Amino acid sequence: MIYVTLLCMSKTPIILGIDPGTQILGYAILKGGPKPALITMDVLKMTKEKDIYARLQMIHARIIELIETYQPTHFAIEAPFFGKNIQSMLKLGRAQGVAIAAAMHFKIPVTEYAPKKVKQSITGNGNADKEMIWKMLERILSIKQQPKYYDATDALGVALCHHYQIAGLILPTAKIVKGKKSSKKANSWEAFLTKNPERLKK
Repeated sequence: MIYVTLLCMSKTPIILGIDPGTQILGYAILKGGPKPALITMDVLKMTKEKDIYARLQMIHARIIELIETYQPTHFAIEAPFFGKNIQSMLKLGRAQGVAIAAAMHFKIPVTEYAPKKVKQSITGNGNADKEMIWKMLERILSIKQQPKYYDATDALGVALCHHYQIAGLILPTAKIVKGKKSSKKANSWEAFLTKNPERLKK
């Protein structure tokens, strides 16, 4: 299979990051290496489609399209979080499964990351909000324009988290003081940048 041969010959990692969802699915393509760079990020909107199985087909088709277009060497996806709504969790799990199946069809290595792991890897704070994650991504990758949906930046966060893992750049857990979380200022993205200047794209 020609595609598999190209994967083996590729020296620079190309990471496809996915933020799964049955209404809006975020995706991002990240070029790895010494200086990671964003190739593209966007979302697949399925809100107009009422049939859940049709949505799953749309997810499968888009993932295949992304793989054939960008030929990623790695596939990283955010693991479903445990919530109170069981039906929503089941739907999210199906979306994740369909996306993973598409990657496995092309024999791309698949890695799952818990939401806290992604946040910790990008910001140094496992409880960071979406705005903080975006600000870090904006600076690290020199992104000029914020996308309309955080689903896209979440997917990029997953891809960058995977880049750090395969590059061996793993952040320590956020500090806990007297059983409480450290101050907001200490965990802010500005403070993190000051302590981790190597995370900035030069």
